Order: sequence, then structure tokens, then C-alpha cells
Amino acid sequence: MIRVRVISAKGSTPRDAGAQMLVGPDQVSGTIGGGQLEYMAIDRARQMLKRNEATAEMDIPLGPEIGQCCGGRVKLALDRAPATPEPLPDVLIFGAGHVGRALALALQPLPVTATLIDQRAEELALADPGIATKMTALPEAEIRAAGSGSAILILTHDHALDFLLAAEALARSDLPYIGMIGSATKRAQFTRFARARDIDPARLVCPIGANTTRDKRPAVIAAFTATELVSQLALSSSKKYPCDS
Repeated sequence: MIRVRVISAKGSTPRDAGAQMLVGPDQVSGTIGGGQLEYMAIDRARQMLKRNEATAEMDIPLGPEIGQCCGGRVKLALDRAPATPEPLPDVLIFGAGHVGRALALALQPLPVTATLIDQRAEELALADPGIATKMTALPEAEIRAAGSGSAILILTHDHALDFLLAAEALARSDLPYIGMIGSATKRAQFTRFARARDIDPARLVCPIGANTTRDKRPAVIAAFTATELVSQLALSSSKKYPCDS
């Protein structure tokens, strides 16, 4: 297998530095952005396999000459080293009600590892197959144990529990996204709750999945929230793989 990595991305490019894929004789895993750029990289990787080459580099302008109109420039590194992709960020979803289950489902195809957490076995049992679930009587302990860079989504059936979990999450400085379902009124109530305990509520996203449609169907809230969450996680990880402009 040949690993293909984007090591530099200048201007408008389909993927940023850090993106990678694996290329075998008849299979490809991952993507560096598709289009002619990816076809060229796959072809070069398969040449390496046939010629038993160890490393190669490609410097590709994304212009009309290759039939791609991004306008940027991408440098690729190709090698036989085992791929070491960054681990996917954990997303802890507290509350397995209608919106929590819809959100866990919406996150399934996205580059995160989502876990649906609740105290109620009967609600967790309603989650779609393939969704990771955890039943616990101490959900706040899950926030304390969460890895650095995790995202927290709070959608329980109990406002007091929501506030407890949000306060627990805000006590940590290494969580890039902390969201709580609710309204402007709930946000104001939590702000008073937090300040009374000397907690800065500024980092809390509430309401989550803000949109102009005012559509309250669980799947719609989940779609907007998933977009909001992934965007924030991408911003927080951009320092790892800065893209030249």
C-alpha cells in the first residue's frame, strides 16, 4: 500500500494539509479531494507499487491544464510508511431522547466517534443499530474522563442535570465544543446559575444548531447541530495542519 499525504495546500484546494489516503493495486481508502488531482495521485501510487519505489513527491497546480478549476496548488508526499491518521474526536451526547438519537444518527457518517449516554436503558434501546451507547448513573463522570479535544452535547430530559453537566464541561479548558439544547430563556437561566458559581458561561453554545428555519423536528435540529459541531472541531484542529494561503 502507498500512503498519499497532502503536505502543502496553497490557495483554493479540495482538502487541507494533513489529508491522506491509502492506495493499493485495486483499492483506495480515504480521499485527498477527488477529481483529477486524486486520479493523478492514484496513478502515481500504482506506478510506485509496480516499480517498487519507496517514496515520491508531486507538486500539482489545480488549474485548467489538469481539468480542475480550484486555482490552488497542492504538494503530495507518497511513501510506503503505515498510515497514522489522527484519531477521530470523541463526541459525547448526553440524553437519548428524540433529538439525542437523531443527532447520534446524523453524526454516524462524519469524522467523529459519537457515544450516546443516558441513565435510561429503555431510551438507549431505541437508538439505531451501530450507534455506540452507554448507560450510567453518573454522567458527569463521563465528562471528567473525556479525552482532551472531545465535544460535549447536552440534551437530557432534566434541566437541572443539563446545568450540572454544562458546568462540569465548562470547568475544562480543553473541550472545543460544549453545546446544550434549549432556548434563549434557558441560556439566560444557565448564565445566572453559572455566574453564581463563578463559572464563565461564554463558551457554552445554547441553543445548539441555531438556524433561521425555526424547524423543531429532531432530524432538522440534528442536521444543523452536526454542521455546527463539525465546523467548530475543524477550526480547533486547523492549528495542527495549517494551510498556506
